[in-house]
Amino acid sequence: PAGAPRRGCVPRCPPGRCEVPPTPRGTMKELPGASLQKACRLLVVFCVLHFSAVFFYYLAGSTRSFLGNPEPSPRALAPLRRGTPAPRPANVSKRCPDPSPLLVGPLRVEFSQTVNLKKVEEENPNVRKGGRYTPKDCTALQKVAIIIPFRNRDEHLKYWLYYLHPILQRQQLDYGIYVINQGGEETFNRAKLLNIGFVEALKEYDFNCFVFSDVDLIPMDDRNTYKCYDQPRHLSVSMDKFGFRLPYNQYFGGVSALSKEQFEKINGFPNNYWGWGGEDDDIYNRLVFKGMGISRPDATIGKCRMIHHSRDNKNEPNPQRFNKIAHTKETMNSDGLNTLSYTVLNTERFPLYTKITVDVGSPKS
Repeated sequence: PAGAPRRGCVPRCPPGRCEVPPTPRGTMKELPGASLQKACRLLVVFCVLHFSAVFFYYLAGSTRSFLGNPEPSPRALAPLRRGTPAPRPANVSKRCPDPSPLLVGPLRVEFSQTVNLKKVEEENPNVRKGGRYTPKDCTALQKVAIIIPFRNRDEHLKYWLYYLHPILQRQQLDYGIYVINQGGEETFNRAKLLNIGFVEALKEYDFNCFVFSDVDLIPMDDRNTYKCYDQPRHLSVSMDKFGFRLPYNQYFGGVSALSKEQFEKINGFPNNYWGWGGEDDDIYNRLVFKGMGISRPDATIGKCRMIHHSRDNKNEPNPQRFNKIAHTKETMNSDGLNTLSYTVLNTERFPLYTKITVDVGSPKS
């Protein structure tokens, strides 16, 4: 009809007055290039981010290379095969740590089975002839001579060597074992044998610490380190023989450690205690009179076991010990290292220890 809009044509209207009706959803398709444009924009953003990250790490890596990296990256270390020992450090001049990281703590100590010294040698391949050992990976903090007064105690010595060599190595000590054997049939003189061990050990090496140990005492904890301290050290503080406690506060028997300076300051040990008993108390008095105190580990770490045995022949209780103890202050400067007299009869260097047999004289001399 006249004036009606043609089919398919949009009616004309004055500018600014004509409104386009909204297109129903789904009735108009997007332009073919719209999706491609969105994808391109996302790709450009991703590339920019990636380039920025690479550029940042490049700058950071250049800075590290310029400044130097004191430690190698874990990836730079060659992987170790299972069972392959770690390489030893080339520089062994570093001091061993204190305490040693090799310690295990409480130990099981028993004497029910016999000890084969040949097997003990095989189990301690790093112990050199004469009972000498030096740590290979670090420099020991002390050079320790362990002095054992001895006579007719071969079975006890086997147990001592069996237990102590592994303990002393874990403690990372530079040590030597000296068994001072009293020859002849005279009454036993423990303190004089200890003086002899001190003198003889120094002839072989510049030891700076001395541990004096009875052959029948075994520590039950390797944290009880056989070394010297600022004050004389009593190591066997908790013996099974005494119910794992001190028999009295002044007790200094069993196992003790003194530095070279401490030992010389008290003129060593007395030479005139023949038979059992008294010399330990005399030694304690000497330390006190020279202004020194006694240091001890706690009762748990200081535990030790004694190999039970009957009293040795020619080692009966000394009837003069109480009188001698009462006069330590008067006699200590004239009875000790400065009056020591003995004769070396034989020196034997076994794989696990050095045995020095001596003539100590007699009570009458």
